[in-house]
Amino acid sequence: MLTLAGRVARTLVPVVAITLGVTTFAGAQVLDAPDPAQMEDAPDLGYRPVPHGLQIPDNMEMGAPSSVVWTSRNHLVVFNRGPHPLMEFDADGRFVRAWGQGDYVRPHGMRLDPDGNIWTTDVNGHTVRKMNLEGEVLLTIGTQGQAGDASDGLLNEPTDLTINAAGEIFVLVGHGRGEPRLLKFDRTGKLMTSWGGPGTAPGKFDTPHSIVVDQAGLLYVADRQNRRVQIFDDEGTYIKEWAYKGLPCGLHIHSDQQMYLASGFAGEILRLDGNGKALGRTGQPGKGLGEFGEAHYMTMAPNGDIWVADTVRPALHKFVSK
Repeated sequence: MLTLAGRVARTLVPVVAITLGVTTFAGAQVLDAPDPAQMEDAPDLGYRPVPHGLQIPDNMEMGAPSSVVWTSRNHLVVFNRGPHPLMEFDADGRFVRAWGQGDYVRPHGMRLDPDGNIWTTDVNGHTVRKMNLEGEVLLTIGTQGQAGDASDGLLNEPTDLTINAAGEIFVLVGHGRGEPRLLKFDRTGKLMTSWGGPGTAPGKFDTPHSIVVDQAGLLYVADRQNRRVQIFDDEGTYIKEWAYKGLPCGLHIHSDQQMYLASGFAGEILRLDGNGKALGRTGQPGKGLGEFGEAHYMTMAPNGDIWVADTVRPALHKFVSK
């Protein structure tokens, strides 16, 4: 049985609770039921929720899931805010191992690079780590526990990252207290350039939360509190943006280059077309099977199953084709 360390009380501190099924957490509304004003108009995606079925050892617990990836070994890795930050399972849900104990303050984003290495962001630890599939740390950007400017070799609240075909590293920083920016590093972790800053104008951010890169090298940034996805080239030139009703949290590009979006507190998983329009949707806010506190980050298994990390409920969600 999935044991979520500390439950919601250890994951979020409520600022104020209000009526109508809405709780406010640090400026974000956690919904108990669907809100049409925050949900996209799209047909059913053709998925249904099922229990995740992971075999977690009785002597271990999984904290609030923050992010998920499927590795080149066809294994699922769950990045979570419990005592075992990185937990690995095989394709049948059998537990393989856990690592990263004591290395993270607040796990956030996790990605794979083109070579299959695992990258993580520690939003309150202010670091980005690159690891091989054995969990050995190959590169660290930032200094654990020290927030600061990238020009000084430090990071301030890194949320997510992506790596392009050339090995260049793009890191989002500024989860709320730090200045929101997009940082570009070379493959060795040397800062090359950055852009952004707070605001609503093109190229500005309010909680840049997720980033992916497509085959053409274009960068897609989920600018969460501005309710949009902004698209840039790899030098920071603004190209266009897509607007959404909800708060875009987690972007994912599947192996077939199909793009998906986890729309956080709206509790939706969206399949997007090339113009950012929702082609299909599944999920909603709530406390039942497949219902979200916050759809944070997502991934897809090779067989097409959708896995979603929910930091607020907290829960790990699995969706399969109907």
